Amino acid sequence: MKIVVLDGYTLNPGDLSWHSLEELGDATIYERTPEERIIERASGAEIVLTNKTPLKAETLAKLPDLRYIGVLATGYDIVDIQAASRKQIVVTNVPEYGTKSVAQMVFALLLELCNKVQLHSDAVKSGEWARNPDWCFWKAPLIELAGKTMGIIGYGHIGEQVARIALAMGMNVVANRRSANKHHPFVDLKGQSFQWVDLQELLRISDVISLHCPLTQETKGLINKESLRLMKPTSFLINTARGGLVVDADLADALNHGVIAGAALDVLSKEPPGNDNPLLTAKNCLITPHIAWASKEARQRLLEIAVNNIQAFLEGKPVNVVNKD
Repeated sequence: MKIVVLDGYTLNPGDLSWHSLEELGDATIYERTPEERIIERASGAEIVLTNKTPLKAETLAKLPDLRYIGVLATGYDIVDIQAASRKQIVVTNVPEYGTKSVAQMVFALLLELCNKVQLHSDAVKSGEWARNPDWCFWKAPLIELAGKTMGIIGYGHIGEQVARIALAMGMNVVANRRSANKHHPFVDLKGQSFQWVDLQELLRISDVISLHCPLTQETKGLINKESLRLMKPTSFLINTARGGLVVDADLADALNHGVIAGAALDVLSKEPPGNDNPLLTAKNCLITPHIAWASKEARQRLLEIAVNNIQAFLEGKPVNVVNKD
């Protein structure tokens, strides 16, 4: 059984082991694969794993031995699903591996907006505290989250975990999703609950808005000039979901003109961004390089689930299949 991993580096830059995968067959792991070398490297493989290396219809047509594609992520738009289905290639993904890590990143970003930890640490190290005539100082307003309203757009496993943390911090929570059931609110161990609200109301009343919905034709550009104008001028936007949910230029303009107070983004519409992305120079805008998923613990879970997916396929009982039809 020939197994090829086209781009294994981001999943495992050396701190995890591929041993469990290698036990399943003759495994070759490439750190990265340029598009022009996909066919050469995947030729003869029955199983191919990919994270961001595209498997298009024309590529699949030249891989006659391929029976299984494992996407090393939750999103699977990197694969031409229809073409794979026509060739009876099973395609799987890895759901829910990063729920806790992504939710943690939401609050890492939010707390940096509220407390400016790096700014104050840098100020101390540059001697500002030693030179200051008072016993303490702050270089930006400090914001307490207790009593503020967290608005969650998209309420799956990650949205629910964000709600749990927000409630634990004393925040109020409102949420919006396409299939919201107003009669079945989330309740935590202390009996606290949130409210389902429509999108416009969520935009108007939230102090923090955290995005957790998938990128679809309906949600593309969800955060745009019009929706940003509904938000409070003191509000923050957090995006750890998909960059395409936000119109970059509209958000940059809103930040530069005080329409909202700040944003923290782990994803962008184009990754990595070009030098001309206006968010790179926008006011009070934090950007991290799509790392919310990448804790060692989450990556270990991802690898274990990916291997389990292959084992289930080899046993004739595939799981996490995204092209069942």
